[in-house]
Amino acid sequence: MTHVCRDCKRTFSTELELELHKDTCDAASLLVCQECGEKVSERKATRDGWHYRCPNDDCSGSGLGEDLFRADDFSVTPASSTR
Repeated sequence: MTHVCRDCKRTFSTELELELHKDTCDAASLLVCQECGEKVSERKATRDGWHYRCPNDDCSGSGLGEDLFRADDFSVTPASSTR
């Protein structure tokens, strides 16, 4: 049976290989900072896996779900014109 990463579509022959890959899959770990708008990897935004802070020196964004959101939680819609 083939196991596929739902984020990057890479395939693995065992479930264990897939689980180990999930820890390092960059496609699954992008965060967007609401304060500065920058996309950052989850690894750069946390040291312990519990506390999150925007790694941009000029930004005070912090907290997963407060200022930092997973990039795959967003969808872009066209702006409506107001005439």
